[in-house]
Amino acid sequence: METLIAHPKNKEQATALKAVMKVLEIDFETEESQYNPDFVDAVLQSKEDIKNGKGVKIAVDDLWK
Repeated sequence: METLIAHPKNKEQATALKAVMKVLEIDFETEESQYNPDFVDAVLQSKEDIKNGKGVKIAVDDLWK
């Protein structure tokens, strides 16, 4: 037997995975995230903004000037 750990990226994926496992009669456990969902959304949005060129780069030497 194997243990599989899935990391769904949103509620829809989590719901779909749970539904498939129920249909296949696979036992599973869920664990709530210890992070506030609003905080997680903000971090993910920030990463997306950086990918899209929205952001400011500051050199380490300029941090304390």
